[in-house]
Amino acid sequence: MIIKGISASPGISMGKAIIKNSQATQIIKMQIGSVDKEIDRLKQGIEKSRFEIEKIYEKTLQTIGEEEAQIFQAHLLILEDVTLYDDMVGFIQREAVNADWAVQTIAKQYITLFENMADEYMSARAADIKDVSQRIIRKINQIEEWEVSEVGDAGILFAEDLTPSDTANMASSISGFVTEIGGKTSHTAIIARTLEIPAVVGVGNMLPTIQSGDYVIIDGETGIVVVNPAEETINIYKQKKQTYEEEKKALTQLIGVPSVTLDGKKIEISANMGTVDDLAGVLKFDAEGIGLFRTEFIYMESDHLPTEEEQYETYKKVAETMQGKPVVIRTLDIGGDKELSYFKLPKEMNPFLGYRAIRLCLDQTEIFMTQLRALLRASAHGNIKIMFPMISSVDELRSAKVLLEEARQSLIKEGVAYNPEMEVGMMIEVPSAAIISDILAKEVDFFSIGTNDLIQYTTAVDRMNEKLTQLYTPYHPAVLRLIKQVIDNGHRADIWVGMCGETAGDAKLIPVLLGMGLDEFSMSPSAILKARSVVNTTDSKLAACTIGTLLNQGTAEAVMGLV
Repeated sequence: MIIKGISASPGISMGKAIIKNSQATQIIKMQIGSVDKEIDRLKQGIEKSRFEIEKIYEKTLQTIGEEEAQIFQAHLLILEDVTLYDDMVGFIQREAVNADWAVQTIAKQYITLFENMADEYMSARAADIKDVSQRIIRKINQIEEWEVSEVGDAGILFAEDLTPSDTANMASSISGFVTEIGGKTSHTAIIARTLEIPAVVGVGNMLPTIQSGDYVIIDGETGIVVVNPAEETINIYKQKKQTYEEEKKALTQLIGVPSVTLDGKKIEISANMGTVDDLAGVLKFDAEGIGLFRTEFIYMESDHLPTEEEQYETYKKVAETMQGKPVVIRTLDIGGDKELSYFKLPKEMNPFLGYRAIRLCLDQTEIFMTQLRALLRASAHGNIKIMFPMISSVDELRSAKVLLEEARQSLIKEGVAYNPEMEVGMMIEVPSAAIISDILAKEVDFFSIGTNDLIQYTTAVDRMNEKLTQLYTPYHPAVLRLIKQVIDNGHRADIWVGMCGETAGDAKLIPVLLGMGLDEFSMSPSAILKARSVVNTTDSKLAACTIGTLLNQGTAEAVMGLV
């Protein structure tokens, strides 16, 4: 039997299946006599959870690393979230119900909110809220946590879902895992990649078809799970595993090696990041810069609008850590599906096309000016570049530049240092921007192509809709034609063109993008060394000779065949 899922952590593992049955605590709604007693139970549950998470944090810090330990610092922040706590207490007081029911009810509201966010990274944070809320419920009810010793000796774990805590605790006890739900950007997947544990997630309702003791193979690179394979299949995967291990070892030899094509073109391979905690991975995998710093996380992890000083300190730290390497910082991309508890936004029929990103910033100019001043001040401490998101017209771009100039003038009057040579660019993620990129190129210093949204808007496919996954593809000829058009228009205007969407890290497409003339690739830090190996073994001039044929294909399938 072959099961197809989502590649969460590369590598190949073989062994006996171990089934972890769902242990979701069944909560019954009960009317209670003493509200104060239930609030006290809630407080005790939170306090015991804090103690347990702190222990997991320390263990993760010592055995895995600082970056992964920060995941549990984030769990502590969830525990300390005043709004979340007040909502739970308020629910107990209003409904006169048991504390564990209140935790479950309020947590579901927050989980639904995050799951519905279009940004894959943010939607994956729902799992963290679920992890924390389930821990509080267990502590309220004095239920012991599932023990890692139950998984046996280095088997392959099958579960409905795994929390980041499960993954961190079981690291030395399993050789791989498969889950029915989950995504590539979940903290569970992040920990698995750090620990180099092969993992496949999102395989659907497969637990009833697997028996403990079944011999299984999981291929974390392709997202394939093979149950009770034939001897011939086992031998094929043994060879594949050996090849993978040899390639992985060889990739570490590329640390410190420049990214240069066979025909001598220097390429910049940068990293995407969301928080300062991501810097550890950026440095570990030898990124040549940061091609996308998503500043919305600064706002979403705060209980108030971040001040100029708070933002300045964050941007300054990133710039100084990168020691002169480029740091492309995207201005606030929030609104619509990305909500702030402390800043109410209107509900919209279609948030993907709504009041968000640059549209919100041009309307909420006080918020925007605070960020622009912080960015300009931080530019004095490193090679910071500013990038505007969701630009769909020349008017929007010019309006953003006017506000940036106002921020500059205010700093000049105050005698505050900034880099007057700082580059200003924009994202190309809307088809209208790609089509008029020849005009927009005259207004900026660089383009960065955001393929996640460009694919979505070009093909009219909701990238979060599981029923349409086959239609959401960077191999669509229309998407590739727009990318080529943007690169050509950028180069005609003598500006560099980068890419910061998921497509930039697609090893199969990198030669195509090199052939199109892309100058900079920005991706998940863990994908950098593989991308460098592709760049360093590709002749971009030869690749360019194939682009005309590629763009004349009529279907994504035909494009994939040629690639």
